Amino acid sequence: MSLNRTTLSLIAALVALAAVTGVASLTAPAAGTGGGDEAARLPVQRTSLVCPQPASSDLASTTYTGYAAPSESGDADGEDAAAGLLPARRTLDGGRDEEESEKEKKPKPLLALKKPGSPLVHETDRADAPALTGSAEGVLAPGWTVQQTTSISAGPGRGLLGINCTAPDTDFWFTGVSTAEGRHDYVHLTNPDKAPATVDLQVYGKDGELRTDSGTGLNVPGGATIPVLLSTLTAKPATNVSLNVAVRAGRVGAQIQAVDEELGSDWIAASARSEERLVLPGIPADATGVRLVAHATGGKDAELAVKFAGPTSSISPAGNETLHVKSGMTTAVDLKNLTRGEAGSLVLEPSEDGSGSPVVATLRVLRGKGEKQETAFIPATEAVTSRATAAGSEGKDSSLSLVAPAGTAKVRVTASAGSEGGKPAKKTYTLKAGTTRLVDDLRPDGAKGHFAYTVERLSGGPVHLARTVKSKGSGSAKDVPMFTVQTYPDDRSTVAVPGARQDLTVLNGGS
Repeated sequence: MSLNRTTLSLIAALVALAAVTGVASLTAPAAGTGGGDEAARLPVQRTSLVCPQPASSDLASTTYTGYAAPSESGDADGEDAAAGLLPARRTLDGGRDEEESEKEKKPKPLLALKKPGSPLVHETDRADAPALTGSAEGVLAPGWTVQQTTSISAGPGRGLLGINCTAPDTDFWFTGVSTAEGRHDYVHLTNPDKAPATVDLQVYGKDGELRTDSGTGLNVPGGATIPVLLSTLTAKPATNVSLNVAVRAGRVGAQIQAVDEELGSDWIAASARSEERLVLPGIPADATGVRLVAHATGGKDAELAVKFAGPTSSISPAGNETLHVKSGMTTAVDLKNLTRGEAGSLVLEPSEDGSGSPVVATLRVLRGKGEKQETAFIPATEAVTSRATAAGSEGKDSSLSLVAPAGTAKVRVTASAGSEGGKPAKKTYTLKAGTTRLVDDLRPDGAKGHFAYTVERLSGGPVHLARTVKSKGSGSAKDVPMFTVQTYPDDRSTVAVPGARQDLTVLNGGS
């Protein structure tokens, strides 16, 4: 008996349908095994970072420390694992590249990590050290972090400058900035991508927006960095201002280098923005001056309750129990005698009469007295929901500040192996609600070189993190109490992947 083509096609379709149905039934997930719509959290596969150009001083030395925390599974190998940083071109006025002749060369990557859990260090004393851009892939991507620390022994910018290299983004808010005489603040804009980026800079003072045309439509070529002197953006000098970096096209990394002719220098990182709670951790016990600078970015005023979370409890600073911040304006207040000899953190929350307007904030902190003062800046930071890592710690001059602003929390802190040897050390801490815990006694066993702190939140309320590095000055600055403070949000080492379910209706047209 012969069969026509129509019959043969129908038989083939039925056989295929039966085969697919059989495979689907054999591989269908059992109930409760994650085969439904629930999302799973998986490690990220790629992370990008941008490090700004260090201070251009013949008396500066800069140390980069790269680190990737080990995964919970302990995986340390992967064929796709790679991490490294490459120099960015410095763009001068008029868009001319300082290193155009180097375009065709392929520079050797810096901090080329090989496996998680082992810090890698690169040092340079070049006055023309470039900005760096780079990425990590595979098992090195989750939690990859790079710390940039510069020491300047003398001159107007003498001090210890630290910055946690950050991911490129499209919107940044900075407070505590100044365009006043005696202050030289530069915003460093670095484009890690091949396509150019277009950036707008807007400055806000105590009376609102300071209009300027020179900060509009800035072009940042691909793979290049631009330093912009902020005093060129305002017609008149202004103290205690805020800066918004808005990227119209592309993305950039943005950091501010603040240089005070009398009070030293440091980097200012972007502030977290929130209409609920802002936490600024890491105020040292021996701070001789603390200035709070806040800006309301929304359309309404903000009324904030101010509290200092110390080692045993939270208190309201006398005379500064609340802070009123007008919409679109920047407010500054000196918090005198804030610490009273105790390390702690500042917590800002909407008062009972508060409107819930989004706010950004930064602290300018001083140590020392007279001509021997040094400056650091502490921006508001997001909470560590799962894990965060602070690289670039060294010896006995590094400490952590852990604050639990709303409820008791439990964390595990790991001090990694050193870049030149040693074994990791771990310790678990319980943080009392409304207090700051100073961790200054945890070091790797047999520590040598630089190491990293990894903080894992195990349970309880939100936790906020800062790391302080102190250093003794040399030469004419030998009596200057140099220090720098970095805040660390969650490392976002995992990403939610939506669940999927098998749907056999696609085999019959979706009916």
